[in-house]
Amino acid sequence: MKEPAIGLIELKSVARGVFVTDVVVKKAPVRILETHPICPGKYMLLICGEVADIEESMKAGIEAAGDLLINSLTIPFVHNSVIPAITGTTVIKEFKSVGIIESFSISSCIVAADLAAKETPIELVEVRLAQGLGGKGYIVMTGELADVEISMDVAKKFIRSEGLLAASEIIPSPHPDLISKALYW
Repeated sequence: MKEPAIGLIELKSVARGVFVTDVVVKKAPVRILETHPICPGKYMLLICGEVADIEESMKAGIEAAGDLLINSLTIPFVHNSVIPAITGTTVIKEFKSVGIIESFSISSCIVAADLAAKETPIELVEVRLAQGLGGKGYIVMTGELADVEISMDVAKKFIRSEGLLAASEIIPSPHPDLISKALYW
């Protein structure tokens, strides 16, 4: 695995978010996955890299965020399908059953995707974080129906434990037009 760790910092301020991004990438050799404003007037920074580099950069970023920090997250050994699902570079050869989970929290969404991918051999299609979603996030996965059900249960249990589950659905046999028009663009 090229980059085994990810870190997320969510802030109450766009200006501070840009500043924190600069601090984080100067602290250690990490790669920015996403850094941008999110609704409603917040900012997110998502980085990946080696575990020690992520830990060092996250510590500096959290300190720089100060009282404008909303949330932070570090996953030291993230499943190798999470980063491609976030960056939109996942290639799915065959869609089977589809599971969709929607969360009110982007950090909960990332953790839930990691848990789901580690639980069964599902494939993460997409992990969408906040863009055009009012600050929410969602996960799309595909695989054998039983695997999707098990991974969905694990992911939903985590998100529900934080009180942040917005919705979830399982589609046992998706129509080909649904796949090409709504799930995989």
